[in-house]
Amino acid sequence: MVLPSGLTPGVWTLDMSHSEIGFTVRHAGISKVRGRFTDAAAEARVRESLADASLHATVKTASFDSGDANRDAHVRGADFFDVERFPEMTFKATAVEGDGEDYTLTGDLTIRGITKPVELEVEFTGVAVDPFGATRAGFSAETDISRKEFGLTWNAALEAGGLLVSDKVKINLEAALVKKAAAEAS
Repeated sequence: MVLPSGLTPGVWTLDMSHSEIGFTVRHAGISKVRGRFTDAAAEARVRESLADASLHATVKTASFDSGDANRDAHVRGADFFDVERFPEMTFKATAVEGDGEDYTLTGDLTIRGITKPVELEVEFTGVAVDPFGATRAGFSAETDISRKEFGLTWNAALEAGGLLVSDKVKINLEAALVKKAAAEAS
């Protein structure tokens, strides 16, 4: 599988200061709550063909931030992420398909010690050299998961029926990867 235009073989790492790992979940059946994780790392090893590339990412669950301190404390606790027992979520790519700008990235997502295969719809947004000489590649990706499949089962019944938190969680990623210099990549 041919590499996207401008993406070259080498080791690429996540630039978290120019990236966002976010989510959206329906609350009380009527509104959406958004949040993000502020501490993550990823490394992609790009070969001559995308079929031979690898990607591994780690997200620190304690970095969960929804903009509400009480909700954040609850979600970090045992009812949801249980950050004391499960300090990280991980993703390891197993396959990539597509060409040009649009790809499907398949991999194993692990949350709370439970690993499930997921597919992310990925858009390659290009490569650029920044004013400091670093080569950057951009990607947007999203997928939907069932939080119950990962042991995130806490909920509360609503008086009018239904549940407080939806099972479906939409994960959205905006990733900037920086290519390591040859000496750093070994």
